[in-house]
Amino acid sequence: MLEHALVLDALGTPIQHGSKTRSADWDEVQAFCRSVYMPYRVRPLDRLSRPDATMISAKAGQVTMTRFSYGTGIYLDQFDPDAGNILVLNTLRGALDHQTDGGSVETGAGESFVVDCSRAEYWLEGDPDHMQLNLTIPHQVMADTAERWFGYIPDDRLWTSRVKIGGPQSAWSSLLDYAARAMTRAGAVSADAVLARHIEEILCVELLRHWASAAGLKLEDGARSAAPSYVRRAEEIMEAEAREAPTIGEIAQRVGVSARTLSGGFRRFRGLSPRDFLAARRLEGFRADLERLPPDRTVTGIAADWGFANFGALAGRYRERFGELPSQTRANSVGTARPH
Repeated sequence: MLEHALVLDALGTPIQHGSKTRSADWDEVQAFCRSVYMPYRVRPLDRLSRPDATMISAKAGQVTMTRFSYGTGIYLDQFDPDAGNILVLNTLRGALDHQTDGGSVETGAGESFVVDCSRAEYWLEGDPDHMQLNLTIPHQVMADTAERWFGYIPDDRLWTSRVKIGGPQSAWSSLLDYAARAMTRAGAVSADAVLARHIEEILCVELLRHWASAAGLKLEDGARSAAPSYVRRAEEIMEAEAREAPTIGEIAQRVGVSARTLSGGFRRFRGLSPRDFLAARRLEGFRADLERLPPDRTVTGIAADWGFANFGALAGRYRERFGELPSQTRANSVGTARPH
């Protein structure tokens, strides 16, 4: 199925696209790449060549999936770190050569390569026959996923690792196949909000596992298990009492340390401040209520229940974390709950 990803749906029906999917114009191709990846420099291996590019994209939450090729040999570098994006380059055919520590590694059909362009320099060279099914994931989305699932944010030992993962018969390749099928099950490149969040979460979690394994790290044995008891106890308090939003000083007093010691423990073992940890739990609790409470409850009323007074600031933080506004989450949840 992967060879037809984003071209045919799960039933083998051609997918109808609402935008141009091929181009022989360098400027047009680069505009597409800036929108779905990030700014970077491209140089054709044959200086006079023209592209014969495939340009298809789809969204699953904050993850962008692209079926892409230049249709000619290329060399790419100077990826913009300020874009804050991780690339997962999954080769469908042809080959890419990727920068690694002290050299390079090639990926062929069925193989993948992951690099956090916000943390590591990167270049790649693609042969004229390359075809990719790539993922673009904001670094912050991956950091938030790691914190939810593993209890801490990994340090740069993970984020600076540029590694090859997967393979033609790997679990990662099968997951990409599932994601592509799920996103195109209705014959169009789209996914409803609930399905999109599911695909985003499972892709990010499994990417973390494969990435860490290739980098020689064990996420399950990382900072969470090493954290002192006062950090774990503070987490329990904040998770249980997020709605009441206890102050960091109150939490520190309850776990028997100073606020400074608590903050230092969180930064060392979790990679964030206790205030940020509590803010994340409050946003997650607010989101859960948006998704589960009866349709007669308004977004502003639910926000007030959580003590959020500045709705404009809340909406901005919410969209930054979840990729949509609170009103969109509420509308999707209420719509799902209504009988048809």
